[in-house]
Order: sequence, then C-alpha cells, then structure tokens
Amino acid sequence: MRDPVSILTNGSIADISGLYRDRRISIREAVGWFADRIASYAQLNAVREISSCALEEAVVADEELARGRVRGPLHGIPVLLKDNVFARGMRASAGSLALTDFKPREDAELVKRLRAAGAIILGKTNMTEFADYVSDSMPAEFSAAGGAVRNPQGLRYGRGQGSSVGSAAAVAAGLAPLCMGSETQNSIQGPASYSSVVGYKPTVGAVSCAGIIPLAPSQDSPGPITRSVTDSALVAEVLTRRNARLIGEASSSRSPCTEVRQLRIGVPRRQIASRPEFADALSLLEFVISKLRGAGATVVDPCDLPSVEQLYEARSSVFRTEFKSSLNAVLDACGSPNGMGSLADIIRWNEANAAAIPYGQSLLLASQESEGINSKTYQADRARDLVLSLDAGILAALKAHSVDYLIAPMDSAAKCTGKAGAPALTIPAGIQKNSTPFGITLFGAPGCDKGLLAAGALIEKLLPGRKMPDLV
Repeated sequence: MRDPVSILTNGSIADISGLYRDRRISIREAVGWFADRIASYAQLNAVREISSCALEEAVVADEELARGRVRGPLHGIPVLLKDNVFARGMRASAGSLALTDFKPREDAELVKRLRAAGAIILGKTNMTEFADYVSDSMPAEFSAAGGAVRNPQGLRYGRGQGSSVGSAAAVAAGLAPLCMGSETQNSIQGPASYSSVVGYKPTVGAVSCAGIIPLAPSQDSPGPITRSVTDSALVAEVLTRRNARLIGEASSSRSPCTEVRQLRIGVPRRQIASRPEFADALSLLEFVISKLRGAGATVVDPCDLPSVEQLYEARSSVFRTEFKSSLNAVLDACGSPNGMGSLADIIRWNEANAAAIPYGQSLLLASQESEGINSKTYQADRARDLVLSLDAGILAALKAHSVDYLIAPMDSAAKCTGKAGAPALTIPAGIQKNSTPFGITLFGAPGCDKGLLAAGALIEKLLPGRKMPDLV
C-alpha cells in the first residue's frame, strides 16, 4: 500500500480521494500539506497566491464527508487556478502589474463547477503576462506581477512556450494534483510538453470562458493540467457536463475506442513533425509510432494537412483585434479595476512605470492600433484562418486518410489546433538526449473530445510516463 505522502506527491485524483475515504488523511491535512509544499518550493515561483479560505473550506469538506455527503468527483481535491481565472477573494491580474490588486467579486463559471464538484480552490498560479501578448521578445516564464516561473525540470520557459507555465510547473513539482490552465494557441500544449505533465485543451466553447481575462475569444479555451489522462478526463466531465453536444464524436459516428488496435492515427509531417526545431526529438516520435503499431493501431504516415504551408505563412490580425475588443469589454464590466478601463489605460500605466515592461509592449501597442472586429481585414483573416486550419487542414487530413486523430511531437501543431478551435491532448512520452522532457500531442476535429481522451488514455499506457523532476 502506497504511503499518503507518495500519493499526494504523485498519485491520481482517485488515489487522493481514496485516502480521504479510508480516513488515512483528512482533507484539511492534505490541503495543509500542499500549502507547506508550495512554501518549500517557493523558488519555483509557480504559485502566486494561496487562498485564505482553503483550510476553512477543507474543514467543511471533511465534515460533509463524515456525514456521508460527497459533493462530486473532486470532493476535497485541491486545485490551483491560472492567474487569469476569476475566484472570489483572490487576485486576477493575468500577470499584469497594472491589474495586480484586482480581486473579482464573483467566481468564473468553471470555478463554480469545480466547487460544485467538491474541489478546494487552493490558490492561483503565475502565468505569462496577458497570455504572452505584451511583447514579441518576452520569455514565457515572465510576468510583471509574478516575476519568473522556473521549470521544475531544470529548464527555462523560453519565448513562445505557452502562458500556463505556473500551472504546468505546479503539477510537475507536486504542488497540486490539478491546475487549471487556458490556451489560445499553445498555452497548455507548450508548458505541458516541457514540464512532463498532461495538458488538455478542450474544443473551443466546450468549457465556459466567463470570468476569464481573454486573449482571443474565438480561440480561447480553458482546460486542466494534470498527472494523467484519466484525471484530465474526469475534470473534463465536470467542466463540460452541460455542453455534451460539444464533446461527443462530432466528426464520426463511432464510439470511443476501447482498445489500441481500434485506433487509426495520422502523422502530419510537413510543417509539423518535420519542423527543424523538433529534429532532435524525432527518434522519440518514431518510438511512439512503433509502440502504437506494435499494439495493433493503424498509423498512417505521412498524413499531411493539405493547407499547412499556407497556414504557417499567413499573417493574421485576429489576436490583436480580438484582444483589444475583449479586454476592453471585461475591464468595463468589472468597473475599471485599479483604474484600468481599457487597453489604452494599461499602455499609459506601463509607459509611466517602465520597470513593469522590461521587454517593452510591442504587442499591446499593435493591438491598440487594430481596427476592430467589424473591420473587413479582421473578418477576412478570421475566415481564412478557419479554412486553412480546419476545412483544408485538420478535417481534410482526417477525411483523406480515414483516420480518427492526428499525432505530433511536443507543441508543433499548436498554431493549427489553436486557429481551428480543435481539442488537443499532450501526453508525456520520454526524455530527449539533452534531458528535455518529450511529449506527444494528440488532436482531432472540434467536438471529438470524448474520443480523444479515451484514445489518449490507451496511448498513455504504452509510453514511458512522466519525467519526474529532481527537486532539491
């Protein structure tokens, strides 16, 4: 029988629930243990804030459990939230110093669902400032409000590696069994890949974005970062229960696979797996492919996206246009927190407090100059993005080769999945020669989430598993 500390450090949600059920540890003790562990690894700077209510809520959860009341599958499970997610009594700055003291009055919709399922909101994680939409040279590890997040794997979160860095680091280091991230394009896939944890970005629209500081609403999607695919699937059920039509097998009438030999998976090579920056990881991708074939799966290789060159060459105004419009709407709805009623106010504040923008604010300035979502330029760009990423991209590849899902190394397919609004599941799959964790990302048509998670759980069993960090 595994000891409680081992389970808290690396066990599943079901394992931790079992500790509570068997009275081997109380929920209050578990929450206190995680809070102490966060303090012990403060040098990682993954966690920005601990909830002052967490222990009190844990006591209530213990009392409920003693009376035989279990609120849901996350009863007593500590959860950390990305700093762009609203939770009453805690700050939500999206990493911006201009918004550092903003405390929303209400929970985000996803937080309400987590609480209803019994979760204890433990605190907030640091993130790349404004979901990495401040400067085109700012590393993913940085935010003015939170400082630099350190990867427990001994690496740096470099430029473009995704903004859910604190959430990924926290799960990798055992600071919480579950963290919420969000992705517009790469912000779950990247940090999960480089931290050796599981990251799941649902189909856009499957999980509510209400109460989350946005980047580009047409692509934004909050999702869990966990220790296993099974845990991500459990959380997905909690978060998407009322949106069942968005998480079924939209692209196929087939039921989710129950055996690996039922899987048909394509490998998009051009502009994705074959990109030069992933050359050193290709041997690990080949290893994964061999494991799939050895277990009886059908692997179509190559299985390229017809429009992929056009997609990666295209320059789009979608981010800068939607960011200005959506951020202004949220700031106005929240009553101009910290006196910030618009993107223009934040830009002016940054100019007056230059230490807050050591990498400049080129992306904020570009967004401020955007023409608006009613402009012909924006509308044409959004329409083109969808055609290239989805109709002539993911859907075309799936149909042409009669495959269910596509597989790519690390976060190499993030631009495509982001613009398409498609679900993506990142799974640890070994270690590269330079000791960088390696992960594969499984993705498919929008709405195929249920099948994608089922396939991911099967594939996960074939792989070496997570690279555990060597924490001192």
